[in-house]
Amino acid sequence: MSRKKGIMSNDLKEELAKELGIYDVVQKEGWGGIRARDAGNMVKLAIEKAQRQLVNKE
Repeated sequence: MSRKKGIMSNDLKEELAKELGIYDVVQKEGWGGIRARDAGNMVKLAIEKAQRQLVNKE
């Protein structure tokens, strides 16, 4: 099975990982090394940031 190309840029993913305190795991083990819960938290944080940006643009 092929994977779809990610929607988030690597820069955004790194920023989110740093905010969540899991960037050291990413550096050591790659993105596959993070827990599913941490990946979910990254998505949640990305959505929150996007919503704040939309509110600020209005």
